[in-house]
Amino acid sequence: MSTAATARRGIPEASVARLPGYLRSLTTLAREGVVSVSSEELATAAGVSSAMLRKDLSHLGSYGVRGVGYDVDFLASEIAAVLGLTKDWPVAIVGMGNLGRALAAYRGFAERGFRVIALLDRDAHVVGEEVAGQVVRPMTDLEALVEDDGLSIGVIATPPEGAQQACDDLVEVGIRSILNFAPGVLTVPDGVTVRTVDLSTELQILAFHGQRVAVPEVVS
Repeated sequence: MSTAATARRGIPEASVARLPGYLRSLTTLAREGVVSVSSEELATAAGVSSAMLRKDLSHLGSYGVRGVGYDVDFLASEIAAVLGLTKDWPVAIVGMGNLGRALAAYRGFAERGFRVIALLDRDAHVVGEEVAGQVVRPMTDLEALVEDDGLSIGVIATPPEGAQQACDDLVEVGIRSILNFAPGVLTVPDGVTVRTVDLSTELQILAFHGQRVAVPEVVS
């Protein structure tokens, strides 16, 4: 069994959440022609402490060489393997409103190994439209997409009131990995992983921090 395959077992969720940041930084360094990088340099590029970086990478194995640092290409390939990025992941986007259409046109998915194979919507008036070079398909095509095309990840971009139904439809056909852009908490059975990106919540958090900066300190 490979080191990367072994590392998938038991790696903490918090460390998993930081691995894409390390991979992004390593990819940038590789493009710049950097061959090796110290833990301090990589930590700075990824926005974490060097101690946290070393702890996270310790779950993958010992890749650093004292006095030399990490081999950029090798470490990037190991992180990609741990994240499961050594193969393409077929993706379907559910909900062709403004957000769904923007996601459909986003090139970053393909660049990172996520191939959008279908755009879906429940509205008969939207089905059949062409969006980002693909024809929008009905939700009834989900099962065939799983069986014939290996669909493995669902992206929910519906309004909040339609998110749970979209989630249920994905789970029913065997999808176990879901990225949700609709506000709210989705109910799923054990074995299904949901990652929620709530843009409004993130803006509210930014407003909180912005308010703290903007309010002048009162001098008595």
